[in-house]
Amino acid sequence: MDWEEKPEINITPLVDVMLVLVAILMLTMPMLLFEERIALPKGSKQAALSESASIVIRINAKKEVWVGKQKFEYDSFPDSFTLYANQFPERNHKVLIAADGALGYESVIYILKSVKAARFTQIALITDG
Repeated sequence: MDWEEKPEINITPLVDVMLVLVAILMLTMPMLLFEERIALPKGSKQAALSESASIVIRINAKKEVWVGKQKFEYDSFPDSFTLYANQFPERNHKVLIAADGALGYESVIYILKSVKAARFTQIALITDG
């Protein structure tokens, strides 16, 4: 054994791994930043939902929420709808949500989450055809 021999570190595998990681990063980065605009479908005319045993929620462009003929405030809808839903103990009714096309995605999801929080499982969005 030669005690005066200096150890050498081979950095070639490290450089190879780093170059592969940089190549992967360069290939995936444009896909992460790309945003594709999509047009949502209007719906299909194949099957119509029956109106029997269903709760219809309508939201207009002014964010006025109607459940049947009863008006609810948009901001307090989750609590009000939970109280309203207590008259349906089995929660097996269909809930149909008809939202104005001018409403933002967040507004419709707010109502959808409130209905799901009230433990209804059969929820559908009404389209114009």
